[in-house]
Amino acid sequence: MAWTVTEKIIAAHLAGGELPARGEAAALAVDQTLTQDATGTMAYLQFETLGFERVRTELSVSYVDHNTLQEDFKNHDDHRYLQSAAAKYGVWFSRAGNGICHQVHLERFGEPGKTLLGSDSHTPTAGGLAMLAIGAGGLDIAAAMAGSPFHLAMPKIYGVRLCGALRAGASAKDVILELLRRETVKGGKEAVYEYFGAGVAALSVPQRATIANMGAELGATSSLFPSDERTRAFLTERGRGEKWTPLAADEGARYDKIIEIDLDALVPLAAGPHSPDAVVPVAGIAGLSVDQVVIGSCTNSSLDDLAAAAAELDGRVVHPRVEAGIACGSRTTLLAAAQAGILEVFLRSGFRLLESACGPCIGMGFAPKSGGVSLRTFNRNFKGRSGTADASVYLVSPQTAALAAVEGAIAVPGAPAAANALAESALAESAVAESIRHADDMLIAPLPVEEARRVELERGPNIKPCPALSSAEDEAALPVLFKGGDNITTDDIMPAGAKVLPLRSNIPEIARFTLHALAPDFYEKARAAGSCALVGGRNWGQGSSREHAALAPRYLGVKAVVAKSFARIHQANLVNYGILPLVFAREEDYEQLREGEILELRAIRSFLADWRRTELTCRLRQSGAALPLLLDLSLRDREILLAGGMIPWIAGQRR
Repeated sequence: MAWTVTEKIIAAHLAGGELPARGEAAALAVDQTLTQDATGTMAYLQFETLGFERVRTELSVSYVDHNTLQEDFKNHDDHRYLQSAAAKYGVWFSRAGNGICHQVHLERFGEPGKTLLGSDSHTPTAGGLAMLAIGAGGLDIAAAMAGSPFHLAMPKIYGVRLCGALRAGASAKDVILELLRRETVKGGKEAVYEYFGAGVAALSVPQRATIANMGAELGATSSLFPSDERTRAFLTERGRGEKWTPLAADEGARYDKIIEIDLDALVPLAAGPHSPDAVVPVAGIAGLSVDQVVIGSCTNSSLDDLAAAAAELDGRVVHPRVEAGIACGSRTTLLAAAQAGILEVFLRSGFRLLESACGPCIGMGFAPKSGGVSLRTFNRNFKGRSGTADASVYLVSPQTAALAAVEGAIAVPGAPAAANALAESALAESAVAESIRHADDMLIAPLPVEEARRVELERGPNIKPCPALSSAEDEAALPVLFKGGDNITTDDIMPAGAKVLPLRSNIPEIARFTLHALAPDFYEKARAAGSCALVGGRNWGQGSSREHAALAPRYLGVKAVVAKSFARIHQANLVNYGILPLVFAREEDYEQLREGEILELRAIRSFLADWRRTELTCRLRQSGAALPLLLDLSLRDREILLAGGMIPWIAGQRR
């Protein structure tokens, strides 16, 4: 039988049975996990509650890359807790300053054919190395570290055939922006995008990683490239050539659909405010004045990206109206860029050197001015995510960003030949090889078991225990306290930024910010109501994997969310915390369900226990109408909801 790369990896990691049909339940053995500090503290607190002495994966890594702006004790306290937890449980620890989890993992730990589960939605970056890498909530990561398989529906597999080669000015960023233009932020739900064709060979691993990274914006489960000679070269350059194995789709492999992209025909593109799929040609917005430029994030901060951007600067100085910054994706990249002379190009041009961390991408510093236009090489431009509510953020390639910095306005780039020469020069001078010698300086390896047993967890005053979860009630009367439209993001439900992120290990405090931007009085209303429901349109919960967008609402008494559809990770997080993710059986019923209405649900437990039943009828107390709602989940998910969440469900399984 002819298989895709996705099918080969899944088949090799099934916890039991044969390869399931599309949409059927699958349980995957997890080889590797990663966490970052904004989600990791809660993940390790949850791992504590499971009672295991040591992680059971081949490799787990705890990264510090989000909460590195230390305005007070909270973030540093979390870092010390994470370091002590890594030491105690047999986990690698990547210190603050070592770089962004996705780029460091690609450089240091990624292996073709392996599975990777990460508590960050951009974990699929490692698909550039032919890993089946999937983002999930922290509770799923804790379970995977305890040796449990990861459960998901067997995804559809969309083939993306690439032909030709990128021409002047175009980049890997434009490949994924073109796909977003066609597929939208909802197009990839319950699907993996698998890239193949002659055009793949022309893309480096960092370019592939850029494309795989932003596959998360499609709502995709993951994105995958084959493992070929470019993959071997990347691993060999980083001293890990023995990890290479070839991996490609079989001739005649079946895809659920095929999308063709001619790289020769691609032009520089930009995603305009306020969505990654609001894509237009750069030429169509050329001349628009720019106030800020930032090059970095887990999407575009490799040595390849920096070299391409530096080539566009051509010895010029940043325009007087523009503030510009760069953030190398890893300490290794920073050292290589310095040794190759690439960093000097930026500094002489007037770019500010930012920390090798997530930083501005999550609203952690370097916010644009009020009403400003900011060009960023990032993956998300949701309204307010930059830290400035009325800013207009455009997502562009490093070349487009660099050119705009010196022009003071958006312009069409066109210098790939120079960029390639600069990158090749960097390799010729052994800059990468030299930086690799220091690759592990900021990585702390797991302790031997006997030493690990003596480690005491360091717990600062802001770190609070996970709230207890009670089992599902049989009846509920839930006032609708919030109604939103399509594409409500996890940023909308639980914002990021320097003010909120330090509270990630303190649910009672972070809960105060639930839906704060859209409904500033929600916290008070929820506390007064005791229990409630939320209503949304299509793709509720798109964006980040942050489980706090489910955990904080559950803490405030949210028992159900009714929507036209859910984003994959957020729906899983709702289940993990015992919140019913209900879907309108008739989309037109969305119009009649208003804030202030009270949903009456009866016989909830018997409904959940009967896996054959997918429709639950709800009565609207004020209008008296009957509302049919759908809950199409696996038997396991229903059991988790019955238990009140994954932690009490796991506790019940171990009895």
